[in-house]
Parts: sequence; C-alpha cells; structure tokens
Amino acid sequence: MQEESRIALLIDADNCPASKIELMLDELAKYGVTNIRRAYGNWKSTSLNGWADKVHEFAIQPVQQFAYTKGKNATDSAMIIDAMDLLYTQRLDGFCLASSDSDFTPLVMRIRANGLKVYGFGEKKTPMPFVNACSRFLYLENLITESPDDSAAPSAKPERVSSKALRGDSRITSLLRNAVEACVGEDDNWASLSSVGSHISNQTPFDPRNYGYKKLGDLIEATGLFDTERRGSHLYLRDKRSKGKGSAAA
Repeated sequence: MQEESRIALLIDADNCPASKIELMLDELAKYGVTNIRRAYGNWKSTSLNGWADKVHEFAIQPVQQFAYTKGKNATDSAMIIDAMDLLYTQRLDGFCLASSDSDFTPLVMRIRANGLKVYGFGEKKTPMPFVNACSRFLYLENLITESPDDSAAPSAKPERVSSKALRGDSRITSLLRNAVEACVGEDDNWASLSSVGSHISNQTPFDPRNYGYKKLGDLIEATGLFDTERRGSHLYLRDKRSKGKGSAAA
C-alpha cells in the first residue's frame, strides 16, 4: 500500500478566516494527511476569538506570537522559522501556508528546492509572487462548500470569469494552448484532458476554481479555443487553429 503524503499546515491566524478551516482541510485531504497543524498569532487579541473553538475542534496547535514592535509582523517570521525547522527535522512531503498578508515567496522557493510541494491558501489580495511560487494556490473566496443539490446561496458562489475575458487573458490562453500542444498524440492533434492537467500542474499553480469553474475541462470549454471530444470516459482537446490532422477515435 502506498504511503500517504505528509503535509504540514502553517496558518497565519491574523490573516486567515477561521470559517474556512474545514474547507481547507478537506482540500488538503486530496493530497495527503495533514499531520502537523499550527496556527500563529497573538492569542491574547480579541481578533482571534473566531479561532478559539476551531483549534480544538480540528486539533490545531495554537502558537503564541507577541507583537514585539508596532507595525511589524512577527507572525510571518515565526512561521518562516518553524517551516525551516520542520523542513530539516521532520519527514514531510509538503507544506501548506495559509496567509494573505505577506510575501512568503523566498520560503516557498526554498521548500520546493528540496523537492516538496507547497500548497497555498489566501484571499485575493495575496501578493502574486507568493501565489505563483506555490505548487498549487487557491483563493479562499473561491473555496466553498459543495452542495449535493447545488443549492448553495448565490452570494457564496465564486463569480465566473466570462468566456470573453478568458480569451482576452493572454496568460491563460498561452498556458492552455502550450499545454495542449505539448500533450498531443503522435498520430493526431488531440490531447487528453488528464495529460493537459498534469502538464499545467507541473508548470504553474493554476486552479480553475480561482476563475469560478469547478473543473479544468469546464474552463477550457468556456474559452471556446478548443475542439473537444469524449472518448469513453476521457475528454480530448484540439486547438481550433490546427488543421485537424488525424481522425478521432470512436
């Protein structure tokens, strides 16, 4: 039996809403077991009252961090120091950093240089260098409870980026087209969605939910840039700019 990946979750409680913790843990469960859970902040502050019950309910270790100097974020420094300690003293496969406040880019790059995954959670104000450095990053505004009957309140659902806006985003179009081109078969111009998704994941922390789409296939179809064809349970893609070399399998 394959051993589960071990992930350390480090939370900047001052800049991460307690209401999202269950959804964050559910998301991390897709990648492994979160066996280290720590939340950092000044626990004497009333601003962390929302976390009081959550740290017990979800077995999170609260780490006290006093604000030694006004205007300085001591919590970020404590998280960085602990992350480096864990990197060298524990057998981990990945880290998750939950914060919207500061730029953890150097820390993320250092962890990834050691071959570990780094998952990030933060609000849309999170600095882009931090977002782009992670193996995968998800905006907390787009992390919502899945409803079996899809009856979640409209205000809770992330706003979808329109097809026109997706096509007008050169970063997205280039990312998708380059990924499809890299994954096409030898005999035709079709690429499987699974291989395209893997290629993108290895390249950038692109997550379709950050654009309001539940799945990568939904976002790709929304762009209107690709022909799609289902072969059994697998979806295949072809850039519409191609001349359609090769015929599709039945």
